[in-house]
Amino acid sequence: MDIAHGFLIIAVIILGARLFAELGVRIGIPTVIGEILAGLVLGPSVLGFVESNETLQFIAEVGIVLLLFEVGMETDLYRMAKTGFKPFIVANAGVFFPFVLGYAVSYYLLHIPFLASLFIGGTLTATSIGITVRVLTELNRRQSHEAQIVIGAAVIDDVLGVLVLAFLYQFAQSGSLSLLATAQVALYIVLFMILSPLLAKVVGFVIEHFDRHSATPGLLLSLALGLILLMSYLAHLLGAPEILGGFAAGLAMGQHFRFVIPQMMNGMPFHRHITHVMTPSPVMANRVASQMEPLIHTFAPIFFVMVGVSINLHAINWAAPEVWLMGGLWVLVAIVGKFLSGFAVSENRLTQMAIGLAMIPRGEVGLIFAQLGFAQHILSPLVYAALVLVIMLSTIFPPFMLKGFYARYGNRMRSPGEPA
Repeated sequence: MDIAHGFLIIAVIILGARLFAELGVRIGIPTVIGEILAGLVLGPSVLGFVESNETLQFIAEVGIVLLLFEVGMETDLYRMAKTGFKPFIVANAGVFFPFVLGYAVSYYLLHIPFLASLFIGGTLTATSIGITVRVLTELNRRQSHEAQIVIGAAVIDDVLGVLVLAFLYQFAQSGSLSLLATAQVALYIVLFMILSPLLAKVVGFVIEHFDRHSATPGLLLSLALGLILLMSYLAHLLGAPEILGGFAAGLAMGQHFRFVIPQMMNGMPFHRHITHVMTPSPVMANRVASQMEPLIHTFAPIFFVMVGVSINLHAINWAAPEVWLMGGLWVLVAIVGKFLSGFAVSENRLTQMAIGLAMIPRGEVGLIFAQLGFAQHILSPLVYAALVLVIMLSTIFPPFMLKGFYARYGNRMRSPGEPA
């Protein structure tokens, strides 16, 4: 598209997202649903005015990376650490149950070929952290105990999703599996998750130093944005999802991340004396948050609009009974499989239900699996259409389910901010 038309498209997306979000709030639906509906209306499903292309997808990815930066800044690692292995357990259960159930239903009940059944199971494992975070934020639950588990689990779920996708793609290309190659990708991702916040923290101190001595306005915003994009590039370089780079940068720039450098005595750490603690500056963290907020509120909705644009309702053969049969079974698997993940950890029943509901949304992640399988001619047009239906339903309805759950039981759960 030419530059002038591009300006028009982006203007329509931004204004459409705001309009539908405002209308959504006034009629009592989550803003993220309004933004996805804006994409459905503007995209090929209704008006056909906006088509997904590389430029718009890039802008959308910037939006989700910035949103995860904000999540990282507000994440208290100490509180998240107090949840122990629960995020890891939930994430693994949230991948295992939908994958196994999706594969079993597809292969044994619907008699779909083996490789296609694996792709269907992989599609049903996805969790869209962006949608979940937005809903928890609107419900004022992002700092709650269950949200600490969910956010950690959703981040790990993205990592596991990359590994599952690499596993399936390799199998589709070669017909065999290399556990060594999959383990190598996993090792790179784990190393990135461990080392990147430390690297970002060091860069953050450099940014703070230059900001104190800056003679030009806007330096802090420019350097912070540069750090976010750099960390996202490094994440991609090591095979991790780009959003993990934004999340790592947010952790490092926030008020809750710190690490200790012990003083040395005779070449050995000397713990009996005060160690040097690299603590974040609350003033700088607040300044970064306030300056980034307008960018986040502008770009994040573009991501959710593009989720709606990427769903083409015309790709679904609504008259085919097989679509409704397959779609109905997979929707059941998609909801039940993720919902069960909340019960994999030892919590009270309401917290388990909240965690399970928050893990359900699929969004763009599921579409990546489905589109890859379709592009590789592994999934038939009929199966692909049914999966689009499943992804659409498991994207739109869970925010309503989560909102209804908190409206009924929220006052009986631990208050946001209350220690675990």
